[in-house]
Amino acid sequence: MFAPDFSQPLDRLSVGFMGVLGLVMAVLGGGHLACQNNQTCWLANPPRVESFTWQDRVLGAEDRAFILTFDRAMDQKEVEKRLQITPPLGGKMSWVGRRLAFTLEEPIPYGQKFRLNLEQARAYRGAGTLAPFEAQFQSRDQAFAYIGASGAEQGRVVYQNLTRNQKIVLTPPNLTVIDFRFYPQGDALLFSAADSQLGFEGLRQLQLYRAPIPDTLTGAELPPPELVLDNQGFQNNQFDLSRDGKTIVVQRVNRENPADFDLWMISENQEPRRLKVMGGDFKIAPDGQSLAVARGEGISILPLQPEAKPLDFLPKFGQLLNFSPDGTAAAVVNFNTDNAQKRYQRSLFYVNNTGAQRELLNTEGSILHCEFTGGNRRLYCLLTHLIPGETYQEQPYFAEIDLQSGKIRPLVALPDYRDIKVSLAPDGLGILFDQTLVSADMDDTSLSSSSGEAVTGGRLWLLTPPRGQRGAGELRELVLGGIRPRWAP
Repeated sequence: MFAPDFSQPLDRLSVGFMGVLGLVMAVLGGGHLACQNNQTCWLANPPRVESFTWQDRVLGAEDRAFILTFDRAMDQKEVEKRLQITPPLGGKMSWVGRRLAFTLEEPIPYGQKFRLNLEQARAYRGAGTLAPFEAQFQSRDQAFAYIGASGAEQGRVVYQNLTRNQKIVLTPPNLTVIDFRFYPQGDALLFSAADSQLGFEGLRQLQLYRAPIPDTLTGAELPPPELVLDNQGFQNNQFDLSRDGKTIVVQRVNRENPADFDLWMISENQEPRRLKVMGGDFKIAPDGQSLAVARGEGISILPLQPEAKPLDFLPKFGQLLNFSPDGTAAAVVNFNTDNAQKRYQRSLFYVNNTGAQRELLNTEGSILHCEFTGGNRRLYCLLTHLIPGETYQEQPYFAEIDLQSGKIRPLVALPDYRDIKVSLAPDGLGILFDQTLVSADMDDTSLSSSSGEAVTGGRLWLLTPPRGQRGAGELRELVLGGIRPRWAP
């Protein structure tokens, strides 16, 4: 071995550096050992927030809880008392060790920015006071889309951002859109449309397209929509998009053989496949793995697989109105065909995945639409009341149904209705619906109603449900001409 030559400057520098490094390590090591048994060391290093799961995030209705993680055990009551969120959000707090979970009671209100502050909270057994912590997060913009009903917007999807007060037409003028769905992040649309020159015949020539929604609504020219499903050999009818945006189900009829009537599934990066399912109206369940199909005197729940056997069958219900956002419950209609006492009545039922079935309402009028709020606490429904008299007349109205108490509160009556489409905001704070203007002359427009009449115009309305136990909500007309509105997710 060679002994180091301390006469060389480099050797002397290396040995000196090693000595200093050893001294620093000894001090740090001794300090760490002392801190294990010395409370004053903890006091010299105040507790802090290690992580906050909503830091600088843009949140949607599916985001229901955040977690604050501390670097040591905290005085839980102190933290809960001093935690501030501006504007306030209602929620419940729970603890697992050094982690605080805050679960929202209702979906986060859209179109707002929030600040979280926490300071002066003490650690467990007084081991220091928390270093001040501040964070920001925000919710998605309030936005919706509708199909324009007149002028240059007729038959095209128009996107309205209420938070930024911006509007943009998302689909080209050569396509007449019949229906559309938002993808889960609100960054694109799936829509059915036909060439505008086909007029009423376009209903038999529908194709599915995907169109992006730009982050900034600058008015720049949008790329052409992407064709998702053509109409070669088949007539495409109603469709649905799964909540995760990965699966599309389409009702298709063989042009050469109308008896060949089936549901088809389109999954990511796969060719369309027959499900070999016969039935009427259908909806993809929120889990994206199953499908509800109306079949004669009942509703089948099927796996999203070809030739699958039903998971469940609800024999006495003829219509599925909607699933709850978490997929644990549904609102369904019983037409009472087997009940002589209720033969001329319809009944609204709440059913859930534990087998519970609870009647909420029976009426001689119609049950047109119902949607659950994000917390599954309420249903907002469009109903009708049968007006006594010699002629059959129905008075439409919106109602709020408390699912815990069963109490029904009428909100607002509508003077006239025709082919109404309703959409509840993801935060539950606004109900959009339309009023369609029609004509018997199909030459007036390329856009038609579900009953086959020519759409000559449309009015959009916004109902703000009441907050609290009193009031009937606020109704106002939007200065927008359109039909079939849908809130962005």
